[in-house]
Amino acid sequence: MDRRQRKTRELIFNAFILLLSKKHYNAITVGEIIELANVGRATFYSHFETKDFLLKELCIELFSHLFNAENDGDNDGIFNCDIHGNVFLHLFKHVKENDNNIRKLLTSKNNELFVEYFKGEVTKLFKERLLDFIDKKPASIPQEFWLNHITSTFIETLRWWIETKMKQTPEVIYNYFLELI
Repeated sequence: MDRRQRKTRELIFNAFILLLSKKHYNAITVGEIIELANVGRATFYSHFETKDFLLKELCIELFSHLFNAENDGDNDGIFNCDIHGNVFLHLFKHVKENDNNIRKLLTSKNNELFVEYFKGEVTKLFKERLLDFIDKKPASIPQEFWLNHITSTFIETLRWWIETKMKQTPEVIYNYFLELI
């Protein structure tokens, strides 16, 4: 993807995120997105087949960046940053230090589909790193139940932190989460 195409996608993503922060997903039209992004309808459809595909692509961009934090940090997506290290701590740091409307997506009352995608990705991430947390799992609890619990706890910890104006540092909130699981 060339620089012009990336810029166009970024304009569309940012318009979409702004609209999601103001209205329910089902009430948003492609017309509103293209008007706010200042792109043509044909341009929108050359990048995204539908509004649902736009949300899915936005999530892929976001999750690809956030959940590949332990890699070399080279990411050509719209969510570039210089934060590295533990992927879960990275997520807290990213939310705190970057203004790309992720907070709006996580805390919007109209974000059920986004949270569903997010929870799926966080669950996969915990499964991939199960050995990092397995010592915290009580022996009597089934693994799938426990994974659902820690994933839900992680997401709710992140949402609570955002809603309370992120008064704690990312490191402190991450340690709170670790103590609870």
